[in-house]
Order: sequence, then structure tokens, then C-alpha cells
Amino acid sequence: MLKKSCMGKNDVTEDLIGDIEKGKFVQERNVMCYIACIYQMSQIIKNNKLSYEASIKQVDTMFPADMRDAMKASIEKCKNISKKYKDLCEASYWTAKCIYEDNPKNFIFP
Repeated sequence: MLKKSCMGKNDVTEDLIGDIEKGKFVQERNVMCYIACIYQMSQIIKNNKLSYEASIKQVDTMFPADMRDAMKASIEKCKNISKKYKDLCEASYWTAKCIYEDNPKNFIFP
């Protein structure tokens, strides 16, 4: 549901976003905003910024128990990436990419 809604809002195709989970981050504005849309709908964006605390809470809710610690460690490692970007789409994209690169086998993205 998240995926379909955000695909329509950001005019992206499965070709552009279908392999994000496998580390294929297409560096295009609509892909960046698609990732931001997923984060917004997952409620980890607060006051138009990525929220570290909300991200950690979502891991507890959405991830299998055996993946939680590794995912939280990646989020911890990448939590300051978003501060480098004023634009929410860019901040979301580079944060997601950082989390993927830190631990590809535990990366889940709709």
C-alpha cells in the first residue's frame, strides 16, 4: 500500500524503485522524493525532518526480532546524514543509501 501510493505521488516506475532493497539507488529527484514519501507514511518524518527516535520505534514495530539490533546500529551510524541536506527528499535518499551500505543484508524497503 505504501509503495503504490508513493509511486503515484512521485511518478516513479518499478524500474526506478524496484531494486532499492538490493542497493540500486537511482539518483533522480523523483526517486529521492519517493523514499521521503515512504518515510513520511511510515511516520519517521517529524516536523519535515527525519526523526531518529521515530526510526528506532519503527524498527521495533516493523522488523523481525533477529534484524532489529543490526538495523538500529545502521540507523545510529547514519543518523547525522540528513543534517547535511536542507531538502527532505535528498536527506531521505542519502540516509536510506547510508543504511543500506552499512548493512545490506538487513535492509528492508517497500
